Amino acid sequence: MKFAIITGASKGLGSSIAERMISEKIGVITVSRTENAELREKALVNKVFYQHFSCNLAVPEEVEKNFQEILSVLEPKKAEVIYVINNAGVIDPIATAGTLDHQALIANVQINLIAPLMITNILLKNACVPLKIVNVSSGAAERPIQGWSAYCSTKAGLNMFTETAAAEQITAGAPHEIIAFSPGIMDTDMQGTIRSSSKEAFNDLEKFKEYKEQGMLRPAHVVADALVNLLLDAQIESGKIYRVNELI
Repeated sequence: MKFAIITGASKGLGSSIAERMISEKIGVITVSRTENAELREKALVNKVFYQHFSCNLAVPEEVEKNFQEILSVLEPKKAEVIYVINNAGVIDPIATAGTLDHQALIANVQINLIAPLMITNILLKNACVPLKIVNVSSGAAERPIQGWSAYCSTKAGLNMFTETAAAEQITAGAPHEIIAFSPGIMDTDMQGTIRSSSKEAFNDLEKFKEYKEQGMLRPAHVVADALVNLLLDAQIESGKIYRVNELI
């Protein structure tokens, strides 16, 4: 059987990816602070393995503990492949450099960058089956956006980690594949957070309000389908940064 580990699956893109995986009869493990009860019910109806791990990804000790437990759960199941979707992410603090809240800044780096690095490291070290790891990135990793210095920096770091770790696995002749996925602009809670910021903190505020008003935000399930189709139907290129516009 195939399994998927998905962080940030309580809502938005993560929830949509989990729903699609369950529909494909792929066992799902979700990792987030709160559980999406609808996923449990969907798994029950589809007779698919499901388990939730409550974890604050901003706390390294919780990441370590939970992923060691996840490995213990999966070990006896003899999975043929494990999909790992490092999806959890935060946009805050939205502020210009010089006005950043340090606690929010630390949480941003922990969740957006350190957690996926730790998760990948733990699984590569201990997993005995092929891994297909997806690090959810952003177009913000490739260009400066005023007010998003933390978000841009962590996503850029995640892209570089993806490319480097993938190259290492290829050199080692390992069966594991690692890619990044840029999902574009979606109609999620994160967009709501962006629109609620101030013009002083975020220079492109009006542009992002227009995205919503003009119906330019893709539904999360459309983006999720593009990613899952890539993983299930295509031969992925390890180390590549895939962009949703190339897949839809």
